[in-house]
Amino acid sequence: MQKIRIVLFLIAFVLLASFAVASNFEEALQAHDSGDFKKAHKLWLIDAEQGDAAAQVNLGAMYNLGHGVPQDYKESVKWYRLAAEQGNAQAQTKLGIMYNLGKGVPQDYKASVEWFRLAAEQGDAHAQYNLGLMYLNGYGVVQSYEDAYAWWVVAAANGSESASGNMRVAQGGQMTAKQIEKGQQLAKKIWTRLGN
Repeated sequence: MQKIRIVLFLIAFVLLASFAVASNFEEALQAHDSGDFKKAHKLWLIDAEQGDAAAQVNLGAMYNLGHGVPQDYKESVKWYRLAAEQGNAQAQTKLGIMYNLGKGVPQDYKASVEWFRLAAEQGDAHAQYNLGLMYLNGYGVVQSYEDAYAWWVVAAANGSESASGNMRVAQGGQMTAKQIEKGQQLAKKIWTRLGN
């Protein structure tokens, strides 16, 4: 009988702790949205230290922008990386941006492409758009207008207006009809690979 009480107590404790983490996140979000960045930081830090990827992304953003904390790109990268390594696509995209710009880490286009690709393969339109830019400019990859166009087609299908704009520019003369056709074929392959 005593063992059952202990087990029930432990189950109740775990459930309450889980609820507390969830309510921390929502309370932190409300605090952030109302401009109380210090409170948001305090609450998200609790969740982030427990491994909550969404809280880690938000902490990374706070350090990146200097909201409620001194702007610190290295600290931003730390939190983005923790979430990115858990597979969080938003964090992977943000980490790709940090490597692309050399903020908090040495500028490294290959690392940027790797993080963009991980997020893009999960369907993150922002990462897909940025991966297209990397191919357009030949940053971290062999320059390929066709691959750039393909990733923009996929990003546009996922709601990226920036990608749609780049496609219109490419169609307006930056790319040949043959390059566009090849880009569309590559986009179909990517789209299928992503399970769409």
